[in-house]
Amino acid sequence: MKRPAVFMDRDGTINEQMGYINHISRFVILPGTAEAIRLLNKTGFLAIIVTNQSGVARGYFPVELVDEVHNHLRLVLQKEDAVIDDILFCPHYPKEKVEECDFECNCRKPKPGLIQKACRKFDIDMDRSYVIGDRVSDIELAKRCRLKGVLVKTGYGKGDLAYVFPNRQLKPFYVAKDLLAAVRWIIKDDRREKN
Repeated sequence: MKRPAVFMDRDGTINEQMGYINHISRFVILPGTAEAIRLLNKTGFLAIIVTNQSGVARGYFPVELVDEVHNHLRLVLQKEDAVIDDILFCPHYPKEKVEECDFECNCRKPKPGLIQKACRKFDIDMDRSYVIGDRVSDIELAKRCRLKGVLVKTGYGKGDLAYVFPNRQLKPFYVAKDLLAAVRWIIKDDRREKN
């Protein structure tokens, strides 16, 4: 049976925006994250993280650190009875140091490759799915995939809202204080749409 998904950005949405997370100690989960994921779990949404991690291609940190961070995130959330269904990331960036990641890909947001990959792994009801993130690129990803894009004011959200969006025709479908507020709005919006 098809299930809707919420595709969430990582840095600035799930955890504090620190630039490149080049050490596990710099990975700090934002308040309300576990509750937000738990709500998605309880209401039948797939909770899927989609994140650009070009620090791998740039040689700032190894791909193993990305895996370590994601394992840590899963463990912390599991202790709070919150489950991430999948974490998909793009390590690529053209003309950078790490040869195997040095190319133009289809998975670097706002390109749709990560969401397409999720659709191959899960039976996703795309008509009821959403994207949450703190950057204009997350909202662009939502638009490209014909999903509702929710901007959070954490991370780069406030700055993008003030300085980037006014110069573009692209607008978020909804603006939320943080991930928890975004998820609460999504659940209400989904109920409205079903009725």
